[in-house]
Amino acid sequence: MNKNRLVKDIIEPQYVIEGAGVLLRRSIFPHVSNQFDPFLLFDHFAFNDPVEGPIRGFPMHPHRGIETVTYILKGSVNHRDSLGNAGLIGPGDIQWMTSGGGILHEEMPHRGPDGLIVGFQLWVNLPAALKMIRPNYQGVSTADIPPAKGPGWIARVVAGELVGVSGPVKEIAANPVYLEVAMEIGAKFTLPISEDYTALVYVFDGQATFGDQEVGAVEMVVLEKGSRIEIHTGETPVRFILMTGAPIREPIVPYGPFVMNTREEIQQALIDLRNGTFVQATNPV
Repeated sequence: MNKNRLVKDIIEPQYVIEGAGVLLRRSIFPHVSNQFDPFLLFDHFAFNDPVEGPIRGFPMHPHRGIETVTYILKGSVNHRDSLGNAGLIGPGDIQWMTSGGGILHEEMPHRGPDGLIVGFQLWVNLPAALKMIRPNYQGVSTADIPPAKGPGWIARVVAGELVGVSGPVKEIAANPVYLEVAMEIGAKFTLPISEDYTALVYVFDGQATFGDQEVGAVEMVVLEKGSRIEIHTGETPVRFILMTGAPIREPIVPYGPFVMNTREEIQQALIDLRNGTFVQATNPV
């Protein structure tokens, strides 16, 4: 028998400054408690106020031991890295970057024609066995993200599967589902899910009901255990990002842009940075 997931917690994002003065709404962040395993961080950036002036972005910085997921709705982000990769993440595009044993990269956002930038960044943990693999990118353009549809709703399937539609991002250790969903007034959306998977829903526009609890923008919903996610709308449409994934169940030690399993591994990352061997330290797997 299917058990609908109820709301365990609702998180109101807090404003933080990151990079070279970028204002973000942050819902979750890496912590030794690892309570959202395998998810580590979720940021929502929206540059909608002209007084913010020039957008400085995220100059070259390191990552090790995680995957970063950048999804853009409006505006764009130019990226380049220490391996020679470079490109543009435009409206509707996604970049799933596996930092593995080490990468230096830069992300510089630009306003769209309407003067806005709207997007999200998610960090996903890597298990110990994969933390030092070679870095890898899965960059997907908006045209290659398939839609899934149901009565009163449409979803963009980035990773995982929904009503027989599979997302283009593959072979991720946490076996995630990553969706952007839009629901009309008076609609119902359901998603079967493994009982023990972590499930988060970020409501960024409108409002919806989870179980018997109504949630409005902008809030992060943490769901209880269960075998099905069921979301209803009333008199208001809604848009949200839905993320599910298999817990890795390993201790973590986060330190800035690194998430490893031990303090010694964090210390080694800092040594590699100082010695100029950070990128070269990756295993040839």
